[in-house]
Amino acid sequence: MHTGRLEAFSDGVLAIAITVMVLELKPPAGDDWHALFHSTGLGLLTYVLSFVYIGIYWSNHHHLFQLVEHVDGAVLWANLHLLFWLSLYPFTTAWLDESRIAEVPTIVYGLNLLGAALAYYLLQLVVERTPSGRRTREALGRDMKGKISPVLYIAGILLALWEPVAGIVPMVVVAAMWLVPDRRVERFLAGERGEGVA
Repeated sequence: MHTGRLEAFSDGVLAIAITVMVLELKPPAGDDWHALFHSTGLGLLTYVLSFVYIGIYWSNHHHLFQLVEHVDGAVLWANLHLLFWLSLYPFTTAWLDESRIAEVPTIVYGLNLLGAALAYYLLQLVVERTPSGRRTREALGRDMKGKISPVLYIAGILLALWEPVAGIVPMVVVAAMWLVPDRRVERFLAGERGEGVA
């Protein structure tokens, strides 16, 4: 089957996850800057971090399926597995915020990020077994960022056992690392069309 329904469903799930997360934000108790930062500051920061992560997955998912012409049942289930982990972001983000970055919520948040990363890697592997797999392997290459990310999540989880705020640092590093535009797929597609990409 074509990828249209899979992409549309995935876009919908990610849009709902973002909506649920923003609805979890509580308005400030007062009407000045102090009230904003005192009662909402941490919530805004955890929201921004999770929003960035969802944006990264949405962008990479979009790029991945630019390389795929047809999907099978295995790809559909691998995609649902990814969406399961991403759909947990509102829950783990809210718990992280409400606990003021306590140990267990930080570990659970890290496990959620790790689960999503491994699910995305599994999705890539399943896609590579489809008839479009050769193009996917060529476009993605060694995928060093994809291999480093789970290691940093594990480091964050272990650090959270010692100091929860320190555990967040590797998670922020991964988000920052992926914020740098990844042009591998664009360059590959442009090369196929005989165009150049800056």
